[in-house]
Amino acid sequence: MESAKAKINGHQNVIVMRHGDRADKREPLWVVTAVRPWDPPLVHEGKVQAFQTGQRIRSEVGFPIHRVIVSPFLRCIQTAAEVVAALSAVDLDHNAVSSKDVPSIDNSKLKVAIEFGLCEMLNTGAIKNKVAPKDGKFDFKISELQAMFPEGTIDINVDMACKELPQWEESAEYFRERYVTTLKVLADKYPSENLLLVTHWAGVGTILCKYFKDATKYLVDYCGSVELRRQVSKSNVSEEFEVVTSHGVAFKDNKAPIHGPVIT
Repeated sequence: MESAKAKINGHQNVIVMRHGDRADKREPLWVVTAVRPWDPPLVHEGKVQAFQTGQRIRSEVGFPIHRVIVSPFLRCIQTAAEVVAALSAVDLDHNAVSSKDVPSIDNSKLKVAIEFGLCEMLNTGAIKNKVAPKDGKFDFKISELQAMFPEGTIDINVDMACKELPQWEESAEYFRERYVTTLKVLADKYPSENLLLVTHWAGVGTILCKYFKDATKYLVDYCGSVELRRQVSKSNVSEEFEVVTSHGVAFKDNKAPIHGPVIT
């Protein structure tokens, strides 16, 4: 197999993507009987949306994804699993609408890891007190989440950039710094690989504001994403990413799509 270094062609690409449509927003009564009301799954439409986003990434972005790194929240895990199925399908079938339609998977080229640093902002701005754990402790069974991905895709040897979950009621300043730092640590760890980070609205928005200064008021749709790129070489890795383009992300005032400077 051709090495990852040979594939990046002088640039490292990172796509930062929001999860798909979630059950508690589509079905308000879901929360009433949920065991983990703070951790909703995707609705069916969200899974279809995620799979089709994976199809778009595979056919349109012009570079391979080597590694998918994902928040431990269920809606992000399910989104990433659908995207991975689309990216790994041996034959790209544009008529397929979900991972159930992809019987043949090639797991030799794509690796997946779960990352605490990409998790939802742990404060009442994102998770209301009435659904948050009473003790402020969010528990994730990582092995069960890993089992949701196609066999052979999980990188069991990877260490998380953020070793522990943030403390409940983290500040806005802290979660913004967390998202930016996590992206930098992961990108620097895999400079010869293109990454797809599956996270939350705040994660996409924070990265957008970091690398696209005009994006002060914006909307991020379900499965909306920002595509970043930086120059890399054997002797040098650029410190700063630039926003190349976006999908499902727009300025709030006039709904105009947000695009960055296209790098040639």
